[in-house]
Amino acid sequence: MKRLSLTAWIFIGMAAGIAVGIAVPGFASRLSPISNIFLRLIRSIIAPLILGTLVYGIAGSGDLKRMGRIGLKAIVYFEAVTTIALFLGLAAVNLVRPGAGMKLAPAAETLPQNQQPAASVIEHIFPSSIIDAMARGDVLEIVVFSFLFGAACAAIGTKAKPVVVFCESLAQVMFRYTNYVMYLAPLGVGAAIAVTVASKGSTVLLGLGKLVLTMYAAQIVFVVLVLGSVMLLTRIPAGAFYRAVREPFLLAFSTASSEAALPRALENMEQFGVPPYIVAFVIPTGYSFNADGSTLYLSLASVFVAQAAGIQLSLGQQLLMMLTLMLTTKGVAGVPRQALVLLAGALSTFHLPMEGVAVLLGIDAVMDMARTSVNVVGNCLASAVVARWEGVDFSTKEGNYSRV
Repeated sequence: MKRLSLTAWIFIGMAAGIAVGIAVPGFASRLSPISNIFLRLIRSIIAPLILGTLVYGIAGSGDLKRMGRIGLKAIVYFEAVTTIALFLGLAAVNLVRPGAGMKLAPAAETLPQNQQPAASVIEHIFPSSIIDAMARGDVLEIVVFSFLFGAACAAIGTKAKPVVVFCESLAQVMFRYTNYVMYLAPLGVGAAIAVTVASKGSTVLLGLGKLVLTMYAAQIVFVVLVLGSVMLLTRIPAGAFYRAVREPFLLAFSTASSEAALPRALENMEQFGVPPYIVAFVIPTGYSFNADGSTLYLSLASVFVAQAAGIQLSLGQQLLMMLTLMLTTKGVAGVPRQALVLLAGALSTFHLPMEGVAVLLGIDAVMDMARTSVNVVGNCLASAVVARWEGVDFSTKEGNYSRV
């Protein structure tokens, strides 16, 4: 039993929670303190983790300055494609509405139903106090402060080194802290599922199944239509590219780990014809700035939780949520269960029920396989696109891709 992975324990906790919720609903309804403790610990991760990772990522990396033109082209491509992924997830969740009918309990403080004036929304993005923003869990304000603070550290150079080192250490400590909190995930997930099934009935399971199918369908559409269109527009040979990314894709899908696929992705894209200096910069940078599959999932999951809680989000509120997710997905590569942490931050900022995090965690492993493999394919394609913009002709290249 000790050899079971955390993911396996989460599945066991989810199954146990479903069974308890159906068999003994009276007992299951009293398990909410367990899930609440887990969710409070998850919320405690958000502010220091985002601050540490973003400040260190901006101030501690000289890649963009050193790479110059290539760095600018890569960032422009990353932003364009991840924005498309966000809006595709938004369109899918509004079309299918997988959360409708689940009826999660709304948060104590919900979004106002009347839209705020645009000036008030813009004003709210900028923090008057980073301490206050952290206390309220306002992710967008924390992100804006972290970007400006990181840029200031980068501007003054070596004098800011102690601050940058502190932020790096803070990020590493929060990674370990996250690991400790995740040990409670099987209990937290099991309790949350038990309470939800006991109070809402088996319709919650139908909603989760619809969410998984919607997410997989949206990821397939993204790869075929969006990434396929990019390949067509930039004249990247589809057959050769497929052979280059097949093994990294399968590694990422089977392990749900981008890191496991990184060595093969670097090697195969070089053999595909991308110059080594572009591969070595674009793919690792893309792990922080070009998580296509993860951004699509986050937009879909956040609106799903609102639907499940019966909260109607206006178009303006959904667009502001997409802006928040677009910013918070930058610079957090390598965070354990990063999608869970970022989703928790978005839900907290927009006053959506944190119960949705625990419910989604039960199926997170199934969805993580899809979003991680799409992340890898997207980063491989990004390196090829930047190479094409630098004048590389892939029509004369023929890779000899090794096998796993």
